[in-house]
Amino acid sequence: MKLLLVVAAALVDSDNRVLIAQRPEGKALAGLWEFPGGKIDPSERPEEALIRELHEELGIVVKEACLAPLTFASYAYPDFHLMMPLYICRRWEGLVSSRENQALKWVRPRELRQYPMPPADEPLIPALIEIVG
Repeated sequence: MKLLLVVAAALVDSDNRVLIAQRPEGKALAGLWEFPGGKIDPSERPEEALIRELHEELGIVVKEACLAPLTFASYAYPDFHLMMPLYICRRWEGLVSSRENQALKWVRPRELRQYPMPPADEPLIPALIEIVG
């Protein structure tokens, strides 16, 4: 089974809300909500990939020192196995905006279960509730 390495961030604002993005039409799992991030290129470390993805998707600049590993997902989809570290980030430069036409929402961690998420993302919620509240 193919192993797919991706990386994601739990961006936490000053009101202790977490950013989620809705997968756009035309992509796998369209309509589901997820933590921003993306694929790790072969030449990248996870932190480098996340910094790049957050800039491309959301227009923000994140410094590596502001990324703290929180937890990870390991999930077997029918045609690949996903491995996804989740970092927590409370500091960035710029205003979060949708650069890839995805809907964005700031949500309290305890409310995340109200948004349909890919199966790999759901097990990440308890760690966010414990850390952020």
